[in-house]
Amino acid sequence: MELSSTQEVSGQTARACRVSVIIKALNEESGIVETLESALRAVSRVGGEVVLADSCSTDRTVELAMQYPVRIVQLAHPNERCCGVGPQLGYQHSSGEFLYVLDGDMQMLDGFLEEALAILEQRPEIAGVGGRVIELNTESLEYVAREQRVAAHRQAGSVDRLDGGGLYRRSAIEAAGYFSDRNLHSYEEYDLGTRLRSLGWTLWRIPRGAVNHFGHDAPPYRLLMRRWQTRYVWGLGELIRAAIGQPRLAMVVGGLSELRLYAAVLAWWTVLASVPLWPIGVASKLLVFFTTLALPVLFMAWRKRSFEKAIYAVVSWSFHAAGLVRGLLQKPRPPRAMISSRVLREPANLSQSSV
Repeated sequence: MELSSTQEVSGQTARACRVSVIIKALNEESGIVETLESALRAVSRVGGEVVLADSCSTDRTVELAMQYPVRIVQLAHPNERCCGVGPQLGYQHSSGEFLYVLDGDMQMLDGFLEEALAILEQRPEIAGVGGRVIELNTESLEYVAREQRVAAHRQAGSVDRLDGGGLYRRSAIEAAGYFSDRNLHSYEEYDLGTRLRSLGWTLWRIPRGAVNHFGHDAPPYRLLMRRWQTRYVWGLGELIRAAIGQPRLAMVVGGLSELRLYAAVLAWWTVLASVPLWPIGVASKLLVFFTTLALPVLFMAWRKRSFEKAIYAVVSWSFHAAGLVRGLLQKPRPPRAMISSRVLREPANLSQSSV
């Protein structure tokens, strides 16, 4: 893609650069220094900038980031916080020919950007390249289970999404209309993948480590409650609602195995709710109800060889099934509309930044 020597960034004229690393952050003071330093090291080797897209952190995230030569932008309205808004906010204020998305609890690994750039330059049909996300949280049931799953999109080769971040071509993002859907509280990377693939682009994952991910260290049930409160579990429903009426709907639905699982959970709830209406005696109703209630837990206990993991799995499914319904009912904002924001720091000679 041909770029002019300058681009409009946050109402100012900024020099175009090779790579923009966009860090999306909300209350990441415990690890933001390491995240920033890893990003600055990475772009110092290839030429680029680091953009911190802050979702109105209430801790010292921004204060700590002010010590580094990065562009810092912040949401104008805290009520717009969600997973999808951060990448899009950073994209609005970036100038790179290539774009990398990094969470505030991740650290970039040396060498990934160079290899990903080489692939993008050699293969023009590829819109984005991802690598291995190395999970370092070995305590959380959720993150341990994630590492144990053999998900197709986490294997090397052609994939349908770049979960955990990836390096994207700006020209591909421009063709897709926007970087991430500002309405999505999760599934923003899958949404981007379907929009790109529906236009004929390819996504690629290499076996090289791209980032270390530390994840949330909250107890598993507290993490589920947090994800309901932050609307994270609404994301699947919001994703499907956004695709309704679009040519990519079949692609969106067809690639989500968990959608069938959550639909089964909703059917399970329906059966449980209907048992009191069955024309049988009270004792029989109780027997049917509690047997039906216990079956998924018993099945998962047999499969996982652990009642603790089985109960957590079923509770987690229930949270996500409820979130699916709630997300479907959520009215979205236009995803292409500019996000209201403010620039907190605009360093000079950003493209030469290094640590």
